[in-house]
Amino acid sequence: MDLRIFTEPQQGADYDTLLRVARATEDLGFSAFFRSDHYLRMGSSDGLPGPTDAWITLAGLARETKRIRLGTLMTAATFRLPGVLAIQVAQVDQMSGGRVELGLGAGWFEEEHTAYGIPFPKEKFGRLEEQLAIVTGLWETEAGKTFSYEGEHYRLADSPALPKPAQKKIPVLIGGHGATRTPRLAARYADEFNIPFAPLEETERQFGRVRAAAEEAGRRADDLVYSNALVVCVGKDDAEVARRAAAIGRDVAELKANGLAGSPAEVVDKLGRYAAVGSSRVYLQVLDLDDLDHLELVSAQVAPQLG
Repeated sequence: MDLRIFTEPQQGADYDTLLRVARATEDLGFSAFFRSDHYLRMGSSDGLPGPTDAWITLAGLARETKRIRLGTLMTAATFRLPGVLAIQVAQVDQMSGGRVELGLGAGWFEEEHTAYGIPFPKEKFGRLEEQLAIVTGLWETEAGKTFSYEGEHYRLADSPALPKPAQKKIPVLIGGHGATRTPRLAARYADEFNIPFAPLEETERQFGRVRAAAEEAGRRADDLVYSNALVVCVGKDDAEVARRAAAIGRDVAELKANGLAGSPAEVVDKLGRYAAVGSSRVYLQVLDLDDLDHLELVSAQVAPQLG
């Protein structure tokens, strides 16, 4: 089981905080640092000191880390034009020496669009599909050739399709709970399928849909990586678990039901159950970014037991 750290900076984190977490991620042996792509806090958090941009953050981290993979769960297609996004991600991939992954989703949080003057289109899924076609098409175009695209939402004519990423192929992540269109899109474009905050039964069901869609599209189902994103709250004892749950405003029982919470042994057991339904990678949603001891505990007492 591959463990990655997943942060939600819109809840209140500046770049220096994210840098500390990313360096801890690297030093403690986790494989990747990922972040959400949001501009407005959710829930009761005050969101201070304010939002940070996902790709500006990752550009900085690309120069200040050496080993870990860097990416988004998920970049919102509503935030960026696909040609600009392809340039941004390719540049950050170059800056990192080829360590970038792109999670791309349709965008859903209407309030943040209203707050920052970002158009919130009614038809989002069709735009996402066209963005995936354009971004991957630009990267795949041979040097010296051009890329054109004529869609309902976007049109590109004779693009030089530059710059190219450092990697031959930047991994693309697609995720979600949709029963039909999401698996079809993953089968066509994704290197990894991620299901966020889903119980075991739903995870197994959705992985099955994606596997079937991949085979229907002429791909081997095992060509994709299958992953989960789950909130994490681990403690050496019950008191520490309760303290960490209180710090993020969550109930211990709810976290145990819906996330990875409890003692290291409890979390290892639950990760084993996710592995049994096909998950090979888990993004640990870390909500208290000041508690680096939490990451150290997971690194020392959970990760070594996963084989």
